[in-house]
Amino acid sequence: MNIGKRCRLLGFGAVLLLLGATAQAQNALDTILKNRRVTIAVSLDHPPYGSMGNDFQIQGLDVDVANYIGAKLGVAVRLVPVTGVNRIAVLESKRVDVVVATLDKNPESEKLIDFAAAYSPFFQAIFGAKTSEVKSFGDLAGKTIAVTKGSVEDVELRKLAPQGADVRDYEVTIKAVSAYGHGRVDLIAVSAPVAANIMQQYPMTSTEFKLLLKDRPNYIGVAKGEDKLRLVINGIIADARKNGDLDKMAVRWLGRPVGDLP
Repeated sequence: MNIGKRCRLLGFGAVLLLLGATAQAQNALDTILKNRRVTIAVSLDHPPYGSMGNDFQIQGLDVDVANYIGAKLGVAVRLVPVTGVNRIAVLESKRVDVVVATLDKNPESEKLIDFAAAYSPFFQAIFGAKTSEVKSFGDLAGKTIAVTKGSVEDVELRKLAPQGADVRDYEVTIKAVSAYGHGRVDLIAVSAPVAANIMQQYPMTSTEFKLLLKDRPNYIGVAKGEDKLRLVINGIIADARKNGDLDKMAVRWLGRPVGDLP
C-alpha cells in the first residue's frame, strides 16, 4: 500500500472516530429522557436566586426555573446545590446535566462549557419601602440613598441621580444596609442578592424594588458539545418568555419581570 493511500485511509478512520466521539458526547438529552430524570445544579449562596429556606429546602428563582425545565421535559428533577466556586466544575465533570446558577457568559467560561438561553437578570437597583413614592429618578430629589462607596451601584447612581438627591457613601455594604434597615436613610442602592437579605433581616421595612440601575443576564449552562440538550432548553425558555411564565417567576423572586434578555 502506498503512502498516499495509507494517509487517506488513516484520515477517513480519524473522521469516523471523530464522528463517533461527537455522537457519544451529545448523549445527555437521550440519557435524561431514557432515565426520566435531569440533574440540575442551582445556586446555594445567591438569594433570591438560590438559598436554603427555613424548611432546609433550596428555594429561589433558579430552583423554579430548574423545576420548570424538568416539567417541560417530562422528567423528574434532581437538584444539586452549588456555589459560585464549583458551579462550572460540576458540569465539566458531568456530575450534573444542566447548571441554573446565575452564570455570567464570558470568554473564559465559554472555553469550559456551552451556554443555553438567558433566563433572568442579575441586577443592581434602588430599593425602598412600599410606602415610598419613587417611580422615576426624578423622585429621588429630596431623598437620602445609602450606597457602598466605589461600588457599581455608586457609579451608576451618580450618573442618574437628580440634583437634590442625597447620596450617602458607606465604606462597606453592611454599614449601608444597617443605615437603611434602621431608618437612617430613605432608600438603598444594592444588588438583588443583598436586597433579598435586607428583606429577610429587616422585614419591618417592607422593602421592594424601585428603580433599575444596571443589569446583566444570567445564562443556563450545559456541557461542551451537548447541542441537542442546549437547543431543547432554548426552546423551553423561549416559550416561557412568550407565555409569561418566566416573568411570573421573576416577579415572585426579584419583584420585577425579566426585562430585555439576549
